[in-house]
Amino acid sequence: MLLAVLSGFLLAIAAPFLHRVAGKYIGWVLALLPASLAVYFSTFLSQVQDGPVLLEYQWLPGLDISLNFLVDGLSLTFALLISGIGTFILIYAGSYLAGHKYLARFYVIMLSFMASMLGLVLSDNLITLFVFWELTSITSYMLIGFNHEDLDARKCALQGLFVTVAGGLALMAGLIMLAIMTGSYSLAEILASSEPLHQHVFYTGAVLCILAGTFTKSAQVPFHFWLPNAMAAPTPVSAFLHSATMVKAGVYLMARLNPSLGEGELWSLMLMGFGAATMFTGAWLAFGSTGIKKILAYSTVMALGTLTMLIGVGTELAMTAFICFLVAHSLYKGALFMLAGALDHETGTKDITLMGGLRKSMPATATIAAFAALSLAGLPPLFGFIAKELMLEALIDAPVWSGVLLFVTVASAMLIVGVAGLVAIKPFFGAKGDTPKTPHEAPFGMLIGPAVLTIIALVFGLLPFIPENALMTAAVASVYGSPVDFYLALWHGINAPLMLSAASLVVGLLLFKAWPRIQPTLYAINYAGGRVGPEAGYFKFMEWITVVASWQTRMLQNGVLGIYMLVMVAVTFGLAGYTMLDQYGVHFTLNLADSHFYEWGIALLLVASAAFASGTHSRLGSVASMGVLGFGVALTFILFSAPDLGITQLLVETLTVILLVLVLFKLPEFVNLSTPFQRYRDLAVAIFGGVVITLMILAVLDIQYFESISSYYVENSAPLAYGRNIVNVILVDFRALDTLGEIFVLALAALGVFSMLKLKAEDQHKP
Repeated sequence: MLLAVLSGFLLAIAAPFLHRVAGKYIGWVLALLPASLAVYFSTFLSQVQDGPVLLEYQWLPGLDISLNFLVDGLSLTFALLISGIGTFILIYAGSYLAGHKYLARFYVIMLSFMASMLGLVLSDNLITLFVFWELTSITSYMLIGFNHEDLDARKCALQGLFVTVAGGLALMAGLIMLAIMTGSYSLAEILASSEPLHQHVFYTGAVLCILAGTFTKSAQVPFHFWLPNAMAAPTPVSAFLHSATMVKAGVYLMARLNPSLGEGELWSLMLMGFGAATMFTGAWLAFGSTGIKKILAYSTVMALGTLTMLIGVGTELAMTAFICFLVAHSLYKGALFMLAGALDHETGTKDITLMGGLRKSMPATATIAAFAALSLAGLPPLFGFIAKELMLEALIDAPVWSGVLLFVTVASAMLIVGVAGLVAIKPFFGAKGDTPKTPHEAPFGMLIGPAVLTIIALVFGLLPFIPENALMTAAVASVYGSPVDFYLALWHGINAPLMLSAASLVVGLLLFKAWPRIQPTLYAINYAGGRVGPEAGYFKFMEWITVVASWQTRMLQNGVLGIYMLVMVAVTFGLAGYTMLDQYGVHFTLNLADSHFYEWGIALLLVASAAFASGTHSRLGSVASMGVLGFGVALTFILFSAPDLGITQLLVETLTVILLVLVLFKLPEFVNLSTPFQRYRDLAVAIFGGVVITLMILAVLDIQYFESISSYYVENSAPLAYGRNIVNVILVDFRALDTLGEIFVLALAALGVFSMLKLKAEDQHKP
């Protein structure tokens, strides 16, 4: 399993070389890997029927981090979708980007992206899951901005990265809180735990942080705006991104954690509320768009909202509908996006208002699009119809908000039927459009993927017991948390869900027929809403960041070293002081009963010398006072039974004073470069820092988490290192490598000084 997950990264390294060897067949060659992975993952179909399979590989055992992989119905469903659809995406890209100068680079990033997604859905450890989570954000950023010479592509890539990585930071906090709540970073152990997590004090914080990460990743309102903008990526990226990979990563994690976090109302209500809002928003914006990729992108937003809502409903029927809708959407959306790319590739435009009558010049594309759109609209005999019927039935029996959710879902279904018409009818039927290029049928490499995916959707619709028995029973059990008894069928008789489907079909067709007249109005409404919507807020936030960065640079990073020191000291000791105040309050115990008059004398000498050095205008006086300070420290060492340290301090201090005196005679006189206010401010910060560090030292004396190691050195210096001077033994034996490093640093510094002096001497001798 470890090799299977990491194989994509390994092949990515070899992709440029293989591109030079395979040439125009590179897509077919690279597709062998995901195809082989799909076959390998299929071998787990029978095993997951009996329960999850945990495969363990040690990574960082000292930190309790391992590359463990959890294979159950849910993770296996995603793994098969990623590898299966990924096979056709790589083939499709070879034809779609044929002759592109950066094709090899594209395959490097795409294979890394695919491997990251596989690692994400199969990881058992929360830390490794998060690592792969962030890798998907990074690789998707590079894919969206693949056409890096295009300013719009770079802007959209940065937007997607900013939104998803910001959510990823929140997710990291949520996963850590989840691990603290359960006492484990293993998903298998978390899911097997019987602890009622919704009663834990961290539950609310963990849920909010985890949902912040999943909502941004899976484009839930109000973070939905980045996903349609990601259409700046090449179509193979869009097809993979929307059908089986990154945008479903958030949905995967919500489904994965649902058995553990779904007992609380906060989890279910937030998923239902945001999911329903996202579903309708996506359907509305899809119906008002004219670019075929934008239409499909917004319909993906609708689907992601639907999946989120179904997880929130949480019933057995809802979980069954969730898995069915997940598979159905992956199949038809992958097919439709690849067909959209074929239309763009062969007609030269993405605007459906310029398309029409293409069924004669692109008959195979038209046929495949018609069947895929039937699944999008939720019509028989495609698998999308079964998923839609289950969804409506689940919402009718929803424990809360049943009426509201059902109303929003039916309204969204009506709009999506209209969207299906825009995708499958508008480009291929009616009057012939005026396209920039003379249309012709797409090459085989661009059609095999959509054809196979659509055929699978048709087979699953006609013979639903195949996916049910093969995988979906185990997948539903993984999401629900226990086995669920259900069966799938194309026909359930005349019932309420069927009547609602029929109503949505009729109204959807009427909306499609009226689309040419109402589309300008819809566009105006959406444009006006966009000026005050979440995306506008994003751009305002980015402008605010620029303003704050400008102020921060002007105030704090202005090139004045004194300001740097002031900020670092104030912030560091301010936080340290606040922590001590929070831990100890204002009660410090200081026992001075055993102090002697000469100790007070040395302390006063230290304070006086430091104060004189800070206030004098004499360079020699400043150096002399600092020397007195150093000699006072040496006396302190001697008084407290460390004569060797005292002697070392005296020698170093004497040498330092001599060097400083020699250097200071070469420097200009002291001048006042600061105002009195600035000097008093600096004095206050310095006194504050000194007080805090003193209190920290006193606090440390009272805290000892581990036994002192001094006794070890006392006992072992002579028998192990054959020396009685413990300090010397520590320096040259116990910590020999540290001393060697210090010597090495000093040697480098000496060489640097020698080189500078020699260079100066050579310059002086030049004519």
